[in-house]
Amino acid sequence: MLADMKFPKSLPPLAGIGLKPEHYPPVLEAVSASIPSSLPGPGWVEVHPQNYFGAGGPPHRWLSAIAEHCPLSFHSVGLSLGSAAGFDPDELEQLAQLCDRYGPAMVSEHLSWSGSASNRYPDLLPVPYTDVALDHFVTQVSAVQDRLKRRILVENPSRYLAFSGDDMDEVDFLHLLCERSGCGILLDVNNVEVSSTNLGFDPVAYIDAIDPGLVGEIHLAGHAREEHPDGPLLIDDHGSKVSWMTWDLFSRFVRRAGRRPALIEWDTDIPDYAVLAGEAGKAEAIMREAERQSASEMLHGHA
Repeated sequence: MLADMKFPKSLPPLAGIGLKPEHYPPVLEAVSASIPSSLPGPGWVEVHPQNYFGAGGPPHRWLSAIAEHCPLSFHSVGLSLGSAAGFDPDELEQLAQLCDRYGPAMVSEHLSWSGSASNRYPDLLPVPYTDVALDHFVTQVSAVQDRLKRRILVENPSRYLAFSGDDMDEVDFLHLLCERSGCGILLDVNNVEVSSTNLGFDPVAYIDAIDPGLVGEIHLAGHAREEHPDGPLLIDDHGSKVSWMTWDLFSRFVRRAGRRPALIEWDTDIPDYAVLAGEAGKAEAIMREAERQSASEMLHGHA
């Protein structure tokens, strides 16, 4: 039963990267002790499992080789948990089979929907934060966890418009979802910056309100910025380096929460692996500094 489920493994509390085909060779070199590499390897890698639903071929050969040396996280983009008809059962079955094949350390999905009864959309669309939507999400997440026989994480979205008539704010929605379904939170810090800028709420208050005990993974990414007469609009395109505000919010969270598995996402205008390794190095440096500050505070507190 769900109450007895645990995360089957844990991602290491290190900086990881989103694995793209362009980076298969340098990542394998970096994580394999038998292959010399001039760049550090990621602490773990994350993939969109939908890209590996095929039975075989080069993607599986590369992923299998990398998985021998590096923990995996599956970040699903296709279940459409918020759709009125519920998740796609065929999609869930393929995800379950892939989990059986690779045994990832973590599986995650989005607080969103991307399909109707007759259409699928290439977007992660927002849901209203109402009691009805919460009941629906609890049912969907619970069913997914029962089939996968594991707890999953659910990611906070990037939003461009807010629904009228919400019954609660986003953090309360996520906390209640975790409480009632047993899932955890994938905290996307870039999405907090994007949504707070677009919708006008306080990103620091959001970060401070999140329960660290529920956060099993963190995402860090860049975004595009459009200037408009009524203010800037941020677009969550994962196509640039992490912004200074997202780094600041990440630092604030890990100072309070401690180390977490922290992922560098980069999905468009994909750079050389060296750029990703550099961004992962920044995340590691921030977590080390948070540990140093925490140790110093503890020492002075006992002095």
